[in-house]
Amino acid sequence: MRRSFLLIVLIITAFQVSAQNYRLYGNITDTDGKPVSFASVYIRNSTYGSTANEDGDYEFKLKPGTYTVVYRSVGYLEHLEKITITNHNEQHNIRLGNEPFALQAEAGSGNEADPGADIIRKVIAKREGYLNQVPGYSCAVYVKGVQRLVSAPKKLLEHGVAKALQIDTTGKGILYQSESISQYNFENPDKVREFMTSSKTAGQNTAFSYNKASDLQVNFYKNSFNIQGLSARAFVSPFADNALNFYDYKLLGTSIKSGRRIDKIQVIPKHEHQAVYQGNVYVIDGDWRIYSVDLFLTKKSNDINFVDTLQITQQYIPITDTVWLPIATRFNFQGDVFGFKFKGYYLAIYNNYNLNPQFKKDFFNGEVLRVESQANQSKNSYWVSNRPVPLTDLESSDYKRKDSLGAIQNTPRYLDSVNKAQNYFFTLSNLIYGYQYYNRHTRESFYTYPFYQTLFYNTVEGYGINLKVNYIKGFDNGQSFSLSPAIRYGFSNKKFSANIGGTYTYDPAHQGVFMGRFGSDILDLNNVGTRTLVFNTLSSLLSENNYVKLYRTRFGIAGWQRELANGVLLNTTLSYADRQQLYNTSFNHIKDFPDKHYTANNPLAAPPTVESPLFPTNQALTFKASVTFTLRQQYITRPDGKYYEPSVFPKIRLNYRKGIDGILGSDVNYDFGSVDVFADRLKVGLVGYSAFKVTAGTFFNHRSLYFMDYNHFLGNQGTTFNPTIGNFHFLDFYDYSTDRSFLEAHYEHNFAGNLLSKVPYLRRLKLEEVIGVNYLTQAQHSNYSGVTNNALIQGVKSNYSEFYIGVQRFIFRIDYGFAFEGSRRITQGFRIFYGLR
Repeated sequence: MRRSFLLIVLIITAFQVSAQNYRLYGNITDTDGKPVSFASVYIRNSTYGSTANEDGDYEFKLKPGTYTVVYRSVGYLEHLEKITITNHNEQHNIRLGNEPFALQAEAGSGNEADPGADIIRKVIAKREGYLNQVPGYSCAVYVKGVQRLVSAPKKLLEHGVAKALQIDTTGKGILYQSESISQYNFENPDKVREFMTSSKTAGQNTAFSYNKASDLQVNFYKNSFNIQGLSARAFVSPFADNALNFYDYKLLGTSIKSGRRIDKIQVIPKHEHQAVYQGNVYVIDGDWRIYSVDLFLTKKSNDINFVDTLQITQQYIPITDTVWLPIATRFNFQGDVFGFKFKGYYLAIYNNYNLNPQFKKDFFNGEVLRVESQANQSKNSYWVSNRPVPLTDLESSDYKRKDSLGAIQNTPRYLDSVNKAQNYFFTLSNLIYGYQYYNRHTRESFYTYPFYQTLFYNTVEGYGINLKVNYIKGFDNGQSFSLSPAIRYGFSNKKFSANIGGTYTYDPAHQGVFMGRFGSDILDLNNVGTRTLVFNTLSSLLSENNYVKLYRTRFGIAGWQRELANGVLLNTTLSYADRQQLYNTSFNHIKDFPDKHYTANNPLAAPPTVESPLFPTNQALTFKASVTFTLRQQYITRPDGKYYEPSVFPKIRLNYRKGIDGILGSDVNYDFGSVDVFADRLKVGLVGYSAFKVTAGTFFNHRSLYFMDYNHFLGNQGTTFNPTIGNFHFLDFYDYSTDRSFLEAHYEHNFAGNLLSKVPYLRRLKLEEVIGVNYLTQAQHSNYSGVTNNALIQGVKSNYSEFYIGVQRFIFRIDYGFAFEGSRRITQGFRIFYGLR
């Protein structure tokens, strides 16, 4: 509480607000009297500044005194005004003249001989020095965002669409507004910690959002950077070390601003459909540093998502005689989705830079953002006093209307009616998506799984039902409790199974969870997963491919999980199971294939269609433990919980599993250990991102274990596949399961459209190209020892490998690959994914 209070005081001070302050306000126009939107306004020899709004209105909160105010905007003459604040508000309207950039006689025509290229070379030579010039800083940041609907098809506004979007029936209006005030802390090269003390939103965010200061951290001194949400590609800075391979430059002219010579340079892509910008940059001659940028990306040339055009503008000011940092960054965007035309902006204003913040040793502890508990409780009077950019009339009226609407929508009567409508049972929808009931007063929810996941068929149980429900109870402190009972019955083998499980999240801030489950069930012999009930039902009935092999268990399991330190997660379980082999009892199909027959429920049976014993009924007491290390784990703390950010480094997981014999009649005695090193998304410069997973493991002791205790792999049989890294495309579910040492490796690279974007017509599809390889090798073994008599021979397997290429778009993906045993190709074909596993 004390820290929150100090932060609020600091932010208020940062924006120069006190009881003795007065308003300096006015309107900024051009020579024709038209407003100059988003002009930068700051106090000279300070780091206190603001930006005009869309209508050109600006305002400051200033103590009495005399100030030199700088008015500045791209394309206009810089204007300095000496203004004295006494004991009342002051209005100063400003007219900015168009800036004449004089072109020198020796200027070229846009090729490498152009002086613009020489200027850029000088900036590039100093790029790294300016990038690392400031070890760290802190500042106050105000972020403002607006999304507006410009027009919409009238027919599509019917049937409650306009009401849902909270706009009028003309198809125009503000869809979404957001504001935030934060204390932003940075340490070179990439350590960030932000404290958001105030936040305000109105409306529905229908596109993308940059609501925090770190979302708008654009640094053109970096060789490249990603624009989150709009593209998987990284875009090359016009000042990158290799920028001249991507851009041509043309010096458009020079101008004098505050005694400095400013060069205006046009940035021209050498080729279309590359990850590059267009527009103009402004460079301080002699210092060879960035003065401002005005660049843009387009859907047509850069294959960005959601919007047609994105404009990035940034203004730098001197913090000291030698250090320049941004005072304002703005993203302007516009687009058209199914006839809904929209535009908007996100704006960040940086004030009160402190270049010597003296961070404590453990200040950057992985928490990149903390949203204070009262951040969204600030009253309107607070925002009137503290927002540095005045609202336009449209923005102000939209806030008032939505605040009034929000007051109605937050009444108990309205919330109860919404809750009741959401709980309405609609047969068709609930059959497809399941049914969820939620009680907002008690924070209880009840979910039943969809119909298609309830009925199933397999050759062991025949037709069957698998009923599952989930109950969750939430508490005010973030803790929660859940129960998930399940019953299963096979009409052919006439076996009834029932079990119930529960979890108690006792420490949500550290992923602290107790869990348990007991009862009976039918399980897959491959304990890391094969096919879902749905896909196994379809493959069995439609093509007589009963891929999944099952066994019956009566079990009890208890587990505990907790984060021991930031980035160190411990998970442990202790289980006891009585395990029984099952056999095929049903052979139904929709279409008969004379040349195909169902295989036995024993995956190692020889011949494969003849039932034979795989293991005797046995009991197993098993202990498991894993520790996952996430290097430099980052997270966001909000009032409703802790949210983890994707790691930019690989993760490491250590696993141990022990079969304990002699206790409760347990028949197993083995020790297994493995290590996983994996990453889901590693950026690789301009050519997309990679994912990989490497696992090595061994059984230190394998005196007594059964097939379900083996180490199994994420294989795939059938046309659909799981695209998650670590899954094979063609590997048999059971053939390679092992009780010896093994090594598996997976690597995949997504080119993020860098290749197909250069192909006419195909670029319109915005496909992302994928290549990958999967590999498995293991120590040779000659037999399976789970059966004491009539032992089954398992053939020695060679090294297994897969190679594939593919394309994807959102959740849709299609791959074509080849599988090899040693150097012998064993299969090839297509694999598809469309959101279901």
